[in-house]
Amino acid sequence: MSDISERCSWANGDALYEHYHDTEWGIPDYDSRSLWEKLILEGFQAGLSWITILRKRENFRTAFAGFDPDIIATWGEGEVTHLLKNEGIIRHQGKIRATISNARAFQEIEAQEGFSQFVWRHVAHQPVINHWTALHEVPAQTKTSQLLSKNLKKAGFKFCGPTIAYAFMQASGLVNDHLLNCPHRKTE
Repeated sequence: MSDISERCSWANGDALYEHYHDTEWGIPDYDSRSLWEKLILEGFQAGLSWITILRKRENFRTAFAGFDPDIIATWGEGEVTHLLKNEGIIRHQGKIRATISNARAFQEIEAQEGFSQFVWRHVAHQPVINHWTALHEVPAQTKTSQLLSKNLKKAGFKFCGPTIAYAFMQASGLVNDHLLNCPHRKTE
């Protein structure tokens, strides 16, 4: 791991956070299922801290069938009831139901053009490279995240507002928001 004085400051102080920052956050992801998982987890994070989601991530993967949208799209009330009893995940009925309907929306997009293509076209298939020097400069949302959010909602997604969409874009590498002095910043 890097010297914590150089890493983006939000990721310091917790080994799980540091590992996520150093090995996953901001790295371009072109895999449709992986992108879908990240978007779903960002939706569950709404109103909570990201570290809470990271600590429960494996529980989420188990509870949601490895984030297989083809399985989740078939779920109904029985699965919702079962998930609401699962203490290993965030037991929010609206977010659970949204995950099921989002799986169906994912299937539609995947069949039409591919979810990865759908997402990446919002940044012309190239990561947006920002040049922030301090955490306070990083926006919570942008015009691009507003458009992505709007298009996701139009396609049937829920829990994907512009702030969630921007966090998803950062996590998936559509946007490179590693600070300029971060050793994990890549500009290729």
